[in-house]
Amino acid sequence: MEYHFCPQCSTRLELKPAGRLQRKYCPLCGFVLYRNPTAGVAVIILKGEEILLVKRRGSYNGAWCIPCGHVEWDEDIRACARREVREETGLQVELGPVFDVQSNFHDPEQHTVGVWFVGRIVGGRLQAGSDAAEVRFFPLEQLPVNMAFPTDLVVCEKLKEKMATRGWQTWSE
Repeated sequence: MEYHFCPQCSTRLELKPAGRLQRKYCPLCGFVLYRNPTAGVAVIILKGEEILLVKRRGSYNGAWCIPCGHVEWDEDIRACARREVREETGLQVELGPVFDVQSNFHDPEQHTVGVWFVGRIVGGRLQAGSDAAEVRFFPLEQLPVNMAFPTDLVVCEKLKEKMATRGWQTWSE
């Protein structure tokens, strides 16, 4: 969302150089508009060399992704990761370490910074949830063509490399 007026005094915002960036600022009250990314989470759930993916509804309808979502205001990032998995897949997970962190630039209107955790199923029943049309495991070597997010592909490549080069045993096994 683009802002054109100051939220404090309603004066039209102007551009002002700020190092290598141009920031909107208010020439009357001095307010500076910082446009910062939001935080997102995703949880990698493996079964052998297969990864759990969610087929999206709504935005990205029909595209697949690792279970994910945005961190809500005042929500702990790990609590968010567990909540998103439960909402999308019906599963309860225990979270392990952070596997990767990526900047997501696929949506020019909403820059996010994503954190991918490794997760282990501890309960629930696998079923498509709130914004999912389908959930299922895919071999890492045979991911669907229509992946929703380029960063999920980067993460899956890193998973394959770790498994191939180091005989990596996941935390979830």
